[in-house]
Amino acid sequence: MELATTLTSQTVQNAIREIGINPDYWYPVGWANKLQPGHIMPVTIWKQAIAVFRDTGGKLHALEDACAHKGVALHKGQIQGKHLLCPYHGWEFNGAGQCVKIPYLPETHKLPCAQVRSYPVCEKYNLIWVFPGDASLATSIPLPEVPEFDDPDCLMVPIPAHFQAHFTICNENTMDVFHGFLHKNLQGWFDPVLTSLKTTESSVHADYRVSYKGVMTKILGLSDRGDEVTTRTVSLHYQYPHYHSSLEGVSSLYLMRSPMGAAETKSFTLMFLRLNLPKWLVQPFKPLISAYVWRFLFSKFLDQDIEMMESEQRTYSNNPQRRYVEINPAIIALQKVMMRQYEQYRRKTLSSQLSGNQQEESLSLSEAISSGRVESS
Repeated sequence: MELATTLTSQTVQNAIREIGINPDYWYPVGWANKLQPGHIMPVTIWKQAIAVFRDTGGKLHALEDACAHKGVALHKGQIQGKHLLCPYHGWEFNGAGQCVKIPYLPETHKLPCAQVRSYPVCEKYNLIWVFPGDASLATSIPLPEVPEFDDPDCLMVPIPAHFQAHFTICNENTMDVFHGFLHKNLQGWFDPVLTSLKTTESSVHADYRVSYKGVMTKILGLSDRGDEVTTRTVSLHYQYPHYHSSLEGVSSLYLMRSPMGAAETKSFTLMFLRLNLPKWLVQPFKPLISAYVWRFLFSKFLDQDIEMMESEQRTYSNNPQRRYVEINPAIIALQKVMMRQYEQYRRKTLSSQLSGNQQEESLSLSEAISSGRVESS
């Protein structure tokens, strides 16, 4: 559905800062090359503590980060072959979360029914992904598509980020191209105009016309001269719960969001650039150029954004009843999608709980009838 791009005053519903996630999607938790065989990585996806480990054969597993015996954090344990050993008593769990060995029990002794939750996990684009929701849905929910990942003509710049802010604040920052004012001392963009806005049940697509001028303009290949103003279109596509943005064939950015809690969010971003430099110069030094581009060109932009997002979170935390006004319809559309996804998950969970309660009541009645405590009609 296409929406009007007129900037009109609207009151922000503070409930947006209290919502949780829809867990029935894949969420990134770490860089795949950082987790070596035989090692464990503690992660959190919306208040769920998870121990991700790579067994000695290199296969990934993800278990609830709490031993079924005493609740001790499993990420403090160790890997033995394909299994994770609890650091407290050495209880041994396989990748499915089943306790398969207790070191002080004879091998002939029957093991107790001790199980920890396991999560679907995979790796793609040098990222580790975990599916924290209904595991039966994992195979039907696709990962984001990143076609540039294998493009030899693109320079990939991996960007990690950690925010002390609710994920909705972080998502609004990405959708809000009007905050170029913040980056004026870094020769960022200016004079933004929202030109197109479309939305569906799970997505928002916005186009902004923006202007650039300065050294960054020349480096990014937006213009042959840095002293002239050049105008381009920035396209933002939010497909819950992740982003893709592009700048007219010059750059493409995939921002994968990982909400951790009510005031903590991580993101894992893959930026792809087509630099205005000779290929013979770029190819041999891609890792070095990538690190330079991130550290000296773009990290300062992120630092400024983080300062603003965390300031916004602190103000909200200190006074959740404070009222706010928004004029960007793209932000309002984004908020509606995030609210809708959370409400859909809540309704699904409630329906499942009610169904479970009805089944329990039916079973209890059947047992009462069969035992003679209740007469059937």
